[in-house]
Amino acid sequence: MADGQGAAQSAKFTQMLDGTQEDWDIIAKNARVFNKGLAKRVLDHLRLLDGDFGGYPIDRLEHSLQTATRAHRDGRDEEYVVCALLHDIGDTLGSMNHPDVAAAILKPFVSEENLWMVANHGAFQGYYFFEYLGLDKNMRDQFKDSPHYQRCAEFCHKYDQAAFDPDYESEPLEFFVPMVERIFSKPKKSMYLKAMEE
Repeated sequence: MADGQGAAQSAKFTQMLDGTQEDWDIIAKNARVFNKGLAKRVLDHLRLLDGDFGGYPIDRLEHSLQTATRAHRDGRDEEYVVCALLHDIGDTLGSMNHPDVAAAILKPFVSEENLWMVANHGAFQGYYFFEYLGLDKNMRDQFKDSPHYQRCAEFCHKYDQAAFDPDYESEPLEFFVPMVERIFSKPKKSMYLKAMEE
């Protein structure tokens, strides 16, 4: 169990329809403990990008650090910087839809505009290379009526597409750890939010 107390702190049901208030109190208590480790688990997963070059001039972790460092040094707020850091976290498990994976992880913790930016950055980033893959470089135009279009275009231009420089001195991951911990400690929206309050 998450709190190390074993079966004594386990629900008794074998089917959810047989669950009792006592069972769900135990589960909610364990979930609150488990959720406190979310930032660490997210950072551990981000570290999987270390050494994964995929043909790029730098590995995917360094690209993430460079993107976040550029946003931070440009004066972006902490939530934006964490979004920049995690925008490609889905590369390992969602290589065919990595923006969706990153957005799903960030959704309970970030604003609508930052979530939209992360969720759609793939189509916007394509402006810089899709033509070389036989794709439409203007795929982002489908979003031209969105109030978040310019934010996403700017993110990709200023930070994401520019973050492949082997000579750029990024901040180390440890620099961003407190930011990630703060953002992931305060969910803004979740269907479980009320149940997770202590």
